Amino acid sequence: MTSTNDIRRSFLDFFSGKDHAPVPSAPLVPYNDPTLMFVNAGMVPFKNVFTGLETPPAPRATSSQKCVRAGGKHNDLDNVGYTARHHTFFEMLGNFSFGDYFKEQAIENAWTLLTREWGLPADKLLVTVYHTDDEAFDMWRKIAGLPDDRIIRIATNDNFWSMGETGPCGPSSEIFFDHGEHIAGGPPGSPDEDGDRFIEIWNLVFMQFDQAADGVRRDLPSPSIDTGMGLERIAAVMQGVHDNYDIDTFKALIAASENHTNVAAAGANAGSHRIIADHLRSTSFLMADGVLPSNEGRGYVLRRIMRRAMRHAHLLGAGEPLMHRLVPSLVTEMGQAYPELVRGQALIEEVLLREETQFRKTLDKGLKLLDEATGDMSSGGELNGETAFKLYDTYGFPYDLTEDALRARGISVDRTGFDGAMERQKASARAAWKGSGEAASGEVWFDIAEREGASEFTGYSSTSGEGTVVAIVKDGDEVASAKAGEDVVILTNQTPFYGESGGQTGDTGTISMPGGLAATVTDTSKPLGRLHAHHCAISAGTVSVGDNVQLEVDSERRSQIRANHSATHLVHAALRNQLGNHVTQKGSMVAQDRLRFDFSHPKALDLDEVTAIEAQVNAEILANEPVATRLMSPDDAVEAGALALFGEKYGDEVRVLSMGRANDGGLSYSVELCGGTHVNATGDIGVFRIISESAVSSGVRRIEALTGDAARNWLVGREEALKSAAGVIRATPEEVPARITALLEERKRLEKELAEAKKALALGGGGAATGAEGGGDEEVAGIAFSGQVLEGLSPKELRPLLDETKARLGSGVATIVAVNDGKASIAAAVTDDLTDRFSAVDLVRKGVEALGGKGGGGRPDMAQGGGPDGSKGADAIAAVKQVLAG
Repeated sequence: MTSTNDIRRSFLDFFSGKDHAPVPSAPLVPYNDPTLMFVNAGMVPFKNVFTGLETPPAPRATSSQKCVRAGGKHNDLDNVGYTARHHTFFEMLGNFSFGDYFKEQAIENAWTLLTREWGLPADKLLVTVYHTDDEAFDMWRKIAGLPDDRIIRIATNDNFWSMGETGPCGPSSEIFFDHGEHIAGGPPGSPDEDGDRFIEIWNLVFMQFDQAADGVRRDLPSPSIDTGMGLERIAAVMQGVHDNYDIDTFKALIAASENHTNVAAAGANAGSHRIIADHLRSTSFLMADGVLPSNEGRGYVLRRIMRRAMRHAHLLGAGEPLMHRLVPSLVTEMGQAYPELVRGQALIEEVLLREETQFRKTLDKGLKLLDEATGDMSSGGELNGETAFKLYDTYGFPYDLTEDALRARGISVDRTGFDGAMERQKASARAAWKGSGEAASGEVWFDIAEREGASEFTGYSSTSGEGTVVAIVKDGDEVASAKAGEDVVILTNQTPFYGESGGQTGDTGTISMPGGLAATVTDTSKPLGRLHAHHCAISAGTVSVGDNVQLEVDSERRSQIRANHSATHLVHAALRNQLGNHVTQKGSMVAQDRLRFDFSHPKALDLDEVTAIEAQVNAEILANEPVATRLMSPDDAVEAGALALFGEKYGDEVRVLSMGRANDGGLSYSVELCGGTHVNATGDIGVFRIISESAVSSGVRRIEALTGDAARNWLVGREEALKSAAGVIRATPEEVPARITALLEERKRLEKELAEAKKALALGGGGAATGAEGGGDEEVAGIAFSGQVLEGLSPKELRPLLDETKARLGSGVATIVAVNDGKASIAAAVTDDLTDRFSAVDLVRKGVEALGGKGGGGRPDMAQGGGPDGSKGADAIAAVKQVLAG
């Protein structure tokens, strides 16, 4: 049997042998198409090449591209597990010609690979062509020797590909495999074409026209080839099975799922095992490319996929979280072809375990609600949209998970009602996700880049230099010149200014020329990742394209930025040393005055961990080791131990930055791929101080820190505050902790003594009372009464005092008014034998009125209230006595 890994390797080797440059799979998050959520086809990384916005990597290329279809327009999620060929993650094998060969060689390559290299029987293959593409029809007949009845003309857009309403387009030719008469279905173009007998395995797109806005199609000057073959589909054919889930990769993953659940993948359980296997692939690859679960965008789609798989693990009776235990099997199957899985394994397992543990806590509650809502429903019923939305909003059930849970019972979900509830609950969630990727750049940048090439950055070794102005952009359009008073973007052929990227803020400074030009550079950006664009305010003179100018970076600001950037690398290494290799960078901000570093970690850092991380970084700074930079290929860099960031797009050559002391294996403390500017030696950082550690989102933490003078000034400020505090309490700075502890203990003792004194004063009777009528124990209308006004007594101390006063009186009424900061609280207590005559609530309310307030409440034997006028305490006592007197 030919394994899936063998087929992938064989395909790439075949086309490499025909002068195709092998191109590694791009990350699943598209870098060149903001309309897509994920890369969903093999040609996506080459989109700008086909549209003429980028130069091709070579005249010919071949790749095995990771793809995900689980959100947005291309969404196969609902079908996964219930069909033979739907997946959320799949691999697309492809060969590409960028204006090099065309139809004849594309057809010859495909036929040679399928029938000669792979040995597929020719009589099992048939092809389709666009109905007007006589050229392709004749070539298939000539090259493959196919009879006319196995070259099917298709008149629909199924065989005409276009990138959009305008732009490159052309006919396509699809190759189908006949799985045999025992499977229902007819050939393409027939009434039974939706059956499973004839399966498309390869699509050859002949990009030969340019569709204009007026509807006219003109011949492209350089026709191109774009092909796509699903690896899972061709593996099924070559392994002699009809179902993609019966190929070796899926069989291994399903076997692992069976082993961990002790449930066979048979009958009704087969679909659950398939869903788990498929979703394991998509979730793991997405996380390996830097996507983490969240409540919006790509992270939300990832979480939906996770939870759908986790629910099926629950259906299989898995008593403990399952998904993270299957990751090693996936790495075994696919880690050699995709080393990012190996590098990300620890993080993937950690996130899957955390997400499944969290989801299980709410799953039972959600399913119980679902059962209650559908208990009386039979097949053909419909769950109302409000309930479906409650499941989503309260329990985190995605809509498709609810649909999936009811599918087996034949119950549908009111999608219109769900959408309406969503609209009412959260307007911002109504808009369909339109994708993001990197921020879309205006076409003006593509024009400049194609015409002038990338900017040459000279700022690694210098903060000043000369350059020639190659473009000036104002309000999104190119202009020939700009004068004083205008804000423009100036691009030069070379520059020492660093464009904002990789978390490092852009440089500022000046651009000038002998003729009198003076321009302040307020920021530097990096359109397309290869142009350095100076955002300028021109204060004097005129600048024109072709001028030679002097560029001067604010070197002091750059030095501070460099120190902070280098510190983030040391922080990253320290975090991994202290917390584990699951820690990866999730974002950073490197400015002149501070740094911020976001990293993956499931919980807050304790004080000991923060202290240890800070100590490690400062130890490397103190060692003052030189910072070394090497240029290497990305693969060689990672093999040499460099840490690459998941999801980053690296070129053919990368800068590998090494800093800090070497370990026993000769590897520096920190080795990372980075294009930023850095210190020459770690000692240049000066000093490092963490000032905060906090949460950014689920599973992502943030450290904020200072270096150099900023850290020193921060520490000096804290020392001055300590000295000031020491002076106030008449102690040396070293004595402050002990002195503060002693003062706090003394305060506690005095507060306790004061409380006891107040209590004794209150219980002592008459001498403690104030007011026109006197106070203390007396008799009112034959009722024993104790009334007092006390200063500084807190409201919470009133009730215990009244309880003791009641006990002393035996039978009677007690009232205390406590005055604090001009306001008063009043409480009254009535012994049980008198509550049928007097209610403490009524007494308190009369007292509250005298204090200028309203209300008061409690029980007949004890009540409390308050008023704004503490000077009326005696009046309040008198008011209570008046009630008693009748």
